[in-house]
Order: sequence, then structure tokens, then C-alpha cells
Amino acid sequence: MSWGIELWDQFDNLEKHTQWGIDILEKYIKFVKERTEIELSYAKQLRNLSKKYQPKKNSKEEEEYRYTACKAFLSTLNEMNDYAGQHEVISENMTSQIIVELARYVQELKQERKSHFHDGRKAQQHIETCWKQLESSKRRFERDCKEADRAQQYFEKMDADINVTKADVEKARQQAQTRHQMAEESKADYSSVLQKFNHEQHEYYHTHIPSIFQKIQEMEERRIVRIGESVKTYAELDRQVIPIIGKCLDGIVKAAESIDPKNDSQLVVEAYKSGFEPPGDIEFEDYTQPMKRTVSDNSLSNSRGEGKSELKFGGKSKGKLWPFIKKNKGATPEDFSNLPPEQRRKKLQQKVDELNKEIQKEMDQRDAITKMKDVYLKNPQMGDPSSLDHKLAEVSQNIEKLRLEAQKFEAWLAEVEGRLPARSDQARRQSGMYETQNAPSVNNCAQDRESPDGSYTEEQSQESEVKVLATDFDDEFDDEEPLPAIGTCKALYTFEGQNEGTISVVEGETLYVIEEDKGDGWTRIRRNEDEEGYVPTSYVEVYLDKNAKGAKTYI
Repeated sequence: MSWGIELWDQFDNLEKHTQWGIDILEKYIKFVKERTEIELSYAKQLRNLSKKYQPKKNSKEEEEYRYTACKAFLSTLNEMNDYAGQHEVISENMTSQIIVELARYVQELKQERKSHFHDGRKAQQHIETCWKQLESSKRRFERDCKEADRAQQYFEKMDADINVTKADVEKARQQAQTRHQMAEESKADYSSVLQKFNHEQHEYYHTHIPSIFQKIQEMEERRIVRIGESVKTYAELDRQVIPIIGKCLDGIVKAAESIDPKNDSQLVVEAYKSGFEPPGDIEFEDYTQPMKRTVSDNSLSNSRGEGKSELKFGGKSKGKLWPFIKKNKGATPEDFSNLPPEQRRKKLQQKVDELNKEIQKEMDQRDAITKMKDVYLKNPQMGDPSSLDHKLAEVSQNIEKLRLEAQKFEAWLAEVEGRLPARSDQARRQSGMYETQNAPSVNNCAQDRESPDGSYTEEQSQESEVKVLATDFDDEFDDEEPLPAIGTCKALYTFEGQNEGTISVVEGETLYVIEEDKGDGWTRIRRNEDEEGYVPTSYVEVYLDKNAKGAKTYI
């Protein structure tokens, strides 16, 4: 099957068909290009979607991703980001391996097609020229034959006429011979041109056109093969990313399987555990017996009595079961004293870690500046070493400030870790909770408790309070019988006593100790007759008077 033989007379149709083939190829290129645009758009939308739901840095939302379910969601977002990357790979590969290659091939195809049909038109023009030469030679031969026939008839007429002179007859005869000679020459020329045309025509229809059409056929078949290869490449490029996409989906499945509800529940406990024990049973109070109490207006028991009466008659125990309640409504204290001990410890540890990182960062910067200064000292042409002194001093000051800040938070952290009760102590205290709450002794105040309303408060230790009666509480806070001083103390740090039952001290201040630490991390001190309260034991250095037995009283 050959176009040169089968389609020898379909030059125009072949020209249209090959142009249609190029149009189909360009249409396929356009299709693939739009597919790559869709892939890029899809990948961009997936990336934006993943980015939209990524947790913001240094936000509360980032802390939520400690939970395994949130981690699985975060893994899904990351895998979707990688999934989007594979669609970008598809787009890039289709662009480079299909669109670019086919676009270049189309240009080559157009040039080749143009060359073949140019040769075909040239062959057509040549055969048409030969045909015109044949027609011209034929018409001349026909004309010369007619002229020779008319000259012969005229000669015969003149020869038969007796009235015509012999000279006229001879002239007619010569004219006839001349015309006859011209006719013979035209005949020979016509015969020669005809033979030439037949030869050219044979070459045209059996050699030139078949050769040209064969080349056009081969060109068209190459185009068809190229489209087939491109379609196959189109599928293979999709297939190549399937394993990676499968890994992305496997990652999502693995993240889903890693979800551990028990672990998440434990994280909730760690996040919100206050470290307190629930209150014990409330003791029955018999109001049929008259109670005589003498409570000083400015004693701590006065405020506690108000809290207790509100508990009894108001019916709202929330926020009133805990001694020394003072809810901070303003800014969060620097030492996180508004938090329960467990949460406070975590916050302080986090702050210490952050400060240590900042210190390390500043130290690295100091080392870099020092190295640069050494380079400048060895190579003065590179820079002035003294220009770095100011920066070096500034970094050193920053390091010192951060170290002091870290020491401050480490002291608070040590205080909290030293005060957290052991599990056995908590179990031992639970039974006497209500007595402690209703008849609290300021001798054992602690800052480790949180009221049921969620505010941080300073609470007393309950180890020695189970058997204390209300009358003892009143006697202890009788203004007429102040506790004797058992020693002195020096404030190591400044303490802002913002909560009820505490007292503020300034670093370096000397005060009287009226009750030492009972194991709850608090020491009771007195500044003057009207100012006394509790301070963290770690904030003061205590000097006890071993000979004091209540004889030394502050005046």
C-alpha cells in the first residue's frame, strides 16, 4: 500500500489531510498544557490548604499538637504537602517531555511537509509546462498542415486554369511546396515534443509523484507514531508518581494508626493536673452549742471565718474551701504563682529552657564576634578590631542579664519542686481536709494549692492540722498574746506577697522569725507588731535562737 500508487491523483486531498494531522498534534499539545496547568493549580490549592491548617508557631494551637490525634492530623497535612509536590512533578515532566518535545517536532514537521509539497508543486508545474509545449506544437502542426493543404489546392486550381500564366502557376507550386515543407517540420517537432511529454508524464506519475507521496506518507506515519508515544509517555508520567503518592497515603494511614486515646488522656492529665487532693468529708457542726470566739479584726482568722460562714450559709463552697484565697485578675505574675504547683512547675521549667536557649544563642554570637575580632587583629586590613568592642560588650551584658533571669526562675523552680508533696503525704492528708479548711492554722500555710474556681492560691499544709480545734485557732491569733520570736532571718530575694496571709519582703531586709518551716515550704515572719505573714522559705536565710523558748517577744 503506497500513497504514490493508490493516491497518485489526490495531491490536494493529501495536502489537506497532512495539515489536519498537524492540527491534531497541536490540539494534543494544547490538551497536555491545560492538564499541566490543572496539576499546578491543584498542587497550589493543596499546599495552601495544608498551610492554612498548619499550627501557628509560638501559639496555643501549637501546644495542642502534642496529642496523638492532632499529630495524626499534622502528619496528614504534611503528607498532603508532599502529595501536592507529586502533582507538580507531573506538571514539570509533562511540560519537558511532552509539550516541549512535541512543539519542537511540530515545527520540524511543518518544515518537512512544506518541502515535500513544494517538490510536488514543482513537479506539477513542470508537467504542465510540458503539456503546454505539446499543445503549442500540436496547434502549430495543425495550422501548418491546413496552410499546406490550402496552398496545394490553390496550386492545383492555378495549374488547371488555362488563362493563368506559367509564372503564376510556378509561383503557386513553389508556395505549395514551401507550406508542405513547413507542415513536415511541424509534424517532426510535434512528434518530438509528444515523445518528450510522454516521457515526462511517465516520470511524473510513476517516479516523481510516487516518491514525493511516499515521503509524505512516511512523514504522516511518523507523526502518528509520535502521538502514540506521547500518549504512552502521558500515562507513564502519571504512573511514575503513583508509588510516592502511595507512600504519602501510607503515611496518613500510619499516622491514623498511631492515634492513642490513652496517651491523649494522659496528656490531658499532665496539662491540667493541679497536684491537689480533693477535700475530705465535711464535719458536722452542732449549732445547738453556743460558740464563744474572740477574733481580732485584723487577724487572718477573721477572713477565714468569713469564708467559712459563706460556705455554711451561702451554700457556695466553690472558691471558699481553700485558705488564703486571692484571685489575681490582673496580669499573670512573673513567677506564675497564679497557677497550681504542677502547672507552675511546667511553666517555670519551660521558661528556664527558653532562657538557656537564649543564653546559648548569645554565647554563640559572642564566640563569633570574638573570632572575628581575632581575625581583625591578625589582618588589620580586613577591619578595625575596636569596632567590635561595643557589640561584644552588649552581647556580654545580654548574657549576664539572661543568666540572672535564669537563676531567678531556677530558684522559683527549685522552690516549687521542693514543695510538691509526695504521694504518701497526699493520701495521709486527705482525711483531714475539712478540718484544715475550717480551722486553718497559719503556722502551716503553703502556696501549693488551687481553689476549685481555678485560681492559684496559697494553701496551708495539712499534716499537723487534723486535730486542731477552732478555739485553738482563735487563741493563736489573739492580738493580746502575740507569738514570740524564735530567731531572725535575712531576705535573699524580693518577694511580693500578693496573696492573703503572705507578707512582702525586700532583698537584704532583716525580720523576726516567729514560726519555722513545717515542711510545707513556708516560714512565718514578723516585721513589726502589725505586720506578719508567710514567705517562701527559699527566699530567706533563717538564724534560729536555740535558747528561745517563747521568752523573746517582739515589741
